[in-house]
Amino acid sequence: MIALLVAMRHVRLGRTGLQVSRLCLGTMTFGLQCDEKASVAILDRAADAGITFLDTADVYPLGGTPDTVGRTEEILGRWLAGRRHDFILATKCAGATGRRSWDRGASRKHVLDAIDGSLRRLRTDYVDLYQLHHFDPDTPIDESLRALDDVVRAGKARYVGCSNFLAYRVARALGRSEALGLVRFDSVQPRYNLLFRQVERELLPLCQEEGVGVIPYNPIAGGLLSGKHRREAGPAAGTRFTLGTAAQRYQERYWHEREFATVEALRPLAREAGLSMVGLAVAWVLAHPAITAPIVGASRPEQLDDVLPAVGKGLAPELKARLDDLTREYRHGDDPR
Repeated sequence: MIALLVAMRHVRLGRTGLQVSRLCLGTMTFGLQCDEKASVAILDRAADAGITFLDTADVYPLGGTPDTVGRTEEILGRWLAGRRHDFILATKCAGATGRRSWDRGASRKHVLDAIDGSLRRLRTDYVDLYQLHHFDPDTPIDESLRALDDVVRAGKARYVGCSNFLAYRVARALGRSEALGLVRFDSVQPRYNLLFRQVERELLPLCQEEGVGVIPYNPIAGGLLSGKHRREAGPAAGTRFTLGTAAQRYQERYWHEREFATVEALRPLAREAGLSMVGLAVAWVLAHPAITAPIVGASRPEQLDDVLPAVGKGLAPELKARLDDLTREYRHGDDPR
């Protein structure tokens, strides 16, 4: 199998001494889009291919309801039993994990409650990376950072980071950590792909300058960059574009004439590079010097076979420049999230 023939590289996470695999396996499909048997098969395939960096969140699975919250961590915890030390494990908090008003956000109460809930579901006494899933406008950043500092000091997490933060908010958090002598964000997790490039303007340069690792999600735009979708046929069942509560969000992000036209323009470039459409999209993300490890997901284990060659093959500079030029318009405009 292709997946087993690729030697997986490991790189430092930002300025830390932590080594992570060049690809990170995202698990948000586990427990809804994928049942536990399929989830385990995906995890096994990823592990066989040398992917040792796993990302999840307390609110997963994607597209679920309040009744499914935590299911993904539970699946991952059962799979990790007896081999926890073989993997770098990341999870996130801030999303709603209950019906009470304090069961969400980045308050001290919720952060400290959420880490204990995640550790229980993951069947471990620590995670390697603990991240704020999104910015909480109702909680002062100092309060969130002090709570995260306590999580690290208690040995419940080794490093902390954030996801879906605007660049100026990351910069302010780094400054407050330095001023207060608190643990700082060592990673960011933004959306980034050929069809969504706004983070290149401010966030990625900030991360390069400050030594912050970047583990972007959606490198294949929820599956649109795989080239398997046809606008005239409508969103296919079993994909992100029809998945429960996430369907509308993904359609608003990517299901547009402009994006489909770009996908068609990318097809001959993928053939020229000798890569699948998925491989081309992931290779392009990997080619940016700020990127540590793109988060790749799957709903079937064989889907990883298209992703793995992107790690070893890379992109020729001339092809990278052509891809940049073709998708330049996606560096501008508003984020529809």
